[in-house]
Amino acid sequence: MFSTNIGGVDRILRIVAGVALLLFAITGVPATGYNWLGWIGIVPLATAALGWCPAYTLFGMNTCPVSSRQG
Repeated sequence: MFSTNIGGVDRILRIVAGVALLLFAITGVPATGYNWLGWIGIVPLATAALGWCPAYTLFGMNTCPVSSRQG
């Protein structure tokens, strides 16, 4: 399918950021009126789960220490 381009540290940071954003959206603390933007946290969680980031592909980036082969 896709070649992995997200490394371990990058994956952990994406999970932490995604969970924090979703908690911001769900709990509404602090109530700013922009809490709906927290649902963007789904994107870093999805890319961390897949191990592939389409933006990294566009910019030719790769944080994975060992490039996996498509097979």
